[in-house]
Amino acid sequence: MASAAVATPTNSTSSAFHPHANIHAHHTLPARPSPISSGDFDTSHPIEVRKYLRTYGLTPPSVEGFEAQAQRCLALLELKKTPIEKYQYLTSLRATNVDLFYRLLAGNIKEITPLIYTPTVGEACQRWSEIYTQPEGLYLSFSDKGKLASVIQNWPRNVEITVITDGSRILGLGDLGINGMGIPVGKLALYTACAGIRPDATLPLMLDLGTGNKALREDPLYLGSRREKVTPDEEREFLDELMAALTERWPGIVIQYEDFKNPFPSLERYRDTYTMFNDDIQGTGAVILAGFINAVKTSGIPAKDQRAVFLGAGSAGVGVAKQIVQFFINEGLTEDQARRCFWLVDSKGLVTNDRGDKLAEHKVYFSRDDNNGKQLTNLLDIVNDVKPTILMGLSTIGGAFDAQILTRMAELNDHPIIFPLSNPSSKSECTFEEAVKHTNGRALFASGSPFPSLEFEGKTLTPGQGNNMYVFPGIGLGAILSKAVNVTQDMIYASAEALSTALNEQEVAAGWLYPDIRRIREVSVVVTRGVIRAAQLNEVDRELALRHMGDEELDEYIKERMYDPFNEKKIVEEEIEGLMSHMSNGRASHL
Repeated sequence: MASAAVATPTNSTSSAFHPHANIHAHHTLPARPSPISSGDFDTSHPIEVRKYLRTYGLTPPSVEGFEAQAQRCLALLELKKTPIEKYQYLTSLRATNVDLFYRLLAGNIKEITPLIYTPTVGEACQRWSEIYTQPEGLYLSFSDKGKLASVIQNWPRNVEITVITDGSRILGLGDLGINGMGIPVGKLALYTACAGIRPDATLPLMLDLGTGNKALREDPLYLGSRREKVTPDEEREFLDELMAALTERWPGIVIQYEDFKNPFPSLERYRDTYTMFNDDIQGTGAVILAGFINAVKTSGIPAKDQRAVFLGAGSAGVGVAKQIVQFFINEGLTEDQARRCFWLVDSKGLVTNDRGDKLAEHKVYFSRDDNNGKQLTNLLDIVNDVKPTILMGLSTIGGAFDAQILTRMAELNDHPIIFPLSNPSSKSECTFEEAVKHTNGRALFASGSPFPSLEFEGKTLTPGQGNNMYVFPGIGLGAILSKAVNVTQDMIYASAEALSTALNEQEVAAGWLYPDIRRIREVSVVVTRGVIRAAQLNEVDRELALRHMGDEELDEYIKERMYDPFNEKKIVEEEIEGLMSHMSNGRASHL
């Protein structure tokens, strides 16, 4: 019986209890034959390939080129009038011809990504039970507790990476229960599109642990269990069983948590026992840090003189701030000096030691003790008092960075760093157009959701988007290829550093903070390499041969192992040639 690998990194400082990956015996029915892959019905396959795959006659007879396929798909997509209709068409395409879906996405990554992930996935999640048509992942309910390993056995394929959510905090939309399945589905599509993790090696995983959303529980179309959200203790016991079951079935699996209302307990509990990370905390922090590193370089203000006001003191805000603290430390500040560069603002105002309320544990680290008894509650008052160089938004309060605040930031700084990071776009603290207008085009801008380029004083200005898709695919692929036993904080930080160096000369000259998203596969190679190198330095890698490769050789190794939807037809053709050659040699040996 396989067991999960357990490792204790030498740099761990957590005193929290970390569970052993205990494995329990279970019984399953014999496996049924795997169905034909949706990619087998590709109309670009030659006749001999269709015969080999036993799909001959099941598709129209014409053998199409990739260009003709893309032309038809884009025309059909254009016929759809709303983003959710486009989302549904693309979902159907992925289910019926997976390779064609990823070829289309590869050629139109900038245009299609917003249709399969943020912002459109927000509406898809809100309407998931209403628009549901087909299975796209695995659902595990609280009623399955004690039998999770048996249910997991129903998944028919080998898995290298899974994205898990309980739907309790989807984007800025709140508790959506099992309707949150759109997040793991969309996220894993980006793992494939950006880093070439094979689509059949991914597992979208939805935990049906009840919901605190009364309207959902009373909705006749809701597809989840109609029970209140389980208690934290019940959830912890469920997750302990889940993590052990996943690593029993797939010992090398990388596990990414996403959109849990309180993401800290699971991260602290499992990060030193399993190959897992939380993208809300760690991925968000890393991608924003990368843009921030480049913004600091452009601003010309050294780390010691930076002052950051964060609107939003939840898990994502604190995760981003802690990543930047590490950057400031690397720039020569002490940890205390770095920590004191931050002013966090929550729904009650500036987070201070003497505010009179009990602070959530994750806020205490950044709580101010130098407010001299002042309890500032208005963001403009806080900006006037702190005089920040940086304004970060992770509040999900649309329009919170209003004209007054943006104008004041421009008065205080030659190049104010303005990062409205909330998703979806309706929750963004300001738009790119507003930031440009009220800072006279001087803002160093990055957002969480996409905004269009615009013309300003004869120049085309392109906004940066601090999209996690710049880093999480490389973190996942790096962990898979290095066979890491943990995803360490150094690996997360390395993803940010690597991303900050991935801009080409033209992008740097144009003042961009992030690379062109259309180069995402190139960028993912750079990020993956950085993650692998950090795993090696932390000695959590098990693929030891990679340690002896130079960077160029390692880059080629990474590229060779990335799924390429344009190459799948060739792989099948070579498989047929090899089989025919083997048969010919076999006949010759009997002559």
